[in-house]
Amino acid sequence: MQLYNTLSAEERAQLIDEAGKQRLTLSFYAYAKITDPKKFRDELFIAWNTLDALGRIYVAHEGINAQLSIPADHLEAFRDTLEEYEFMKGIRLNVAVEHDDHSFLKLTIKVRHKIVADGLNDETFDVTNKGIHLKAQEFNNLLEDPNTIVVDFRNHYESEVGHFVGAITPDVETFRESLPIINEQLQDFKEDTNLLMYCTGGIRCEKASAYFKHQGFKNVYQLEGGIIEYTRQIKVENIDSKFIGKNFVFDHRLGERITDDVVSQCHQCGKPCDNHTNCANDGCHLLFIQCDDCKAAMENCCATECLEIIHLPLSEQVKLRKGKEVGNKVFRKGKSDALKFKNSGDLPNKPSAKTESKNIRQKIAIKKLLLGKAEHYYTKSKIAQFLINNHELTIGDKVLISGPTTGEQELTITELFANGNLCETAKVGDQITFETPFRIRLSDKLYKIVGS
Repeated sequence: MQLYNTLSAEERAQLIDEAGKQRLTLSFYAYAKITDPKKFRDELFIAWNTLDALGRIYVAHEGINAQLSIPADHLEAFRDTLEEYEFMKGIRLNVAVEHDDHSFLKLTIKVRHKIVADGLNDETFDVTNKGIHLKAQEFNNLLEDPNTIVVDFRNHYESEVGHFVGAITPDVETFRESLPIINEQLQDFKEDTNLLMYCTGGIRCEKASAYFKHQGFKNVYQLEGGIIEYTRQIKVENIDSKFIGKNFVFDHRLGERITDDVVSQCHQCGKPCDNHTNCANDGCHLLFIQCDDCKAAMENCCATECLEIIHLPLSEQVKLRKGKEVGNKVFRKGKSDALKFKNSGDLPNKPSAKTESKNIRQKIAIKKLLLGKAEHYYTKSKIAQFLINNHELTIGDKVLISGPTTGEQELTITELFANGNLCETAKVGDQITFETPFRIRLSDKLYKIVGS
């Protein structure tokens, strides 16, 4: 029985595009006593692989923590797989605000010691003695109480792009770090203060609320379903958002826009920006915030050293990485001396800029003709390769490159190669190449713009 992935990310992306089905990105968690996590893991993989579910899931003796995407028309069948287990019957699924068919490209279910690395000894306190769950309006109401302290239980790179106004935002890289720091900061507020806590989907607060009640805090509350559920409720019920900016998410998107407020800045130039990226140097892979201008100038790199490295021959890059943990094996979370405008800890409660609230993948209202599809992208030379299946392409033509991940990108053809030769016009059947200032994917389509 196959219990692992057999396709690469690019192959999976192509299959998703060919299927043409809308996918839903969702998350959920449940604390429960699981006797055999390995058996539980295998059962889930078999059931979810059949439904074309993709995502990152952790299971342990204490429960399950899942972030995944599924075809929209498989939602009810997916719910049925959860109903097979008593502790997941009727479980709430946190559905993402923004959907991206490529949010996950593999199904990964791992057995872990804990579903969240909290560093706590659960035997020393009652993990079921949790705080009071609050819905969005209740949370907003309590925020207005002057006797309330609100704490963000996420990490610095998450709170930096979005947070609740007035929240304590610890300068930490892990949930494990935040618990003792916050406990120390709040020693004088145990008796009468309302301790209000939140995180992305609620799972961190589930354990933290019990921990702080054990530490002697009397009035402990948590945001039910976290920022994800809060966002759904404020939209459905037309409630004012007390959260400003973006909600960081742990999939390909790296963020969902909650309000049009930009509360962070490009780590390289200081311009208002809240778009995370990973350094293009596979030996670095630093997570940081980078504006479009710096992205173009630095070629997606966090520092000049990394920029120099990505222009070395691949064999030289591999030598530099030899013996080191690199790339996706190390999730470096935005702490580097090269980032001059990185902020952590005390964060602003007022936006530095506004952004348009729009879907970046919204179809551009123009007249266009489909020319063909992407075949390859040469990263070092920034050359895109397409196969022309329809019509002709000529120097000076405006084109649109469109895809689920690339979005909608327009450019004008200034130099064109067909089948390796410089040309003025490419025809049906030609394999064409031209320079693009952005990366393309195999799922991208090439259109000629013929009017608006």
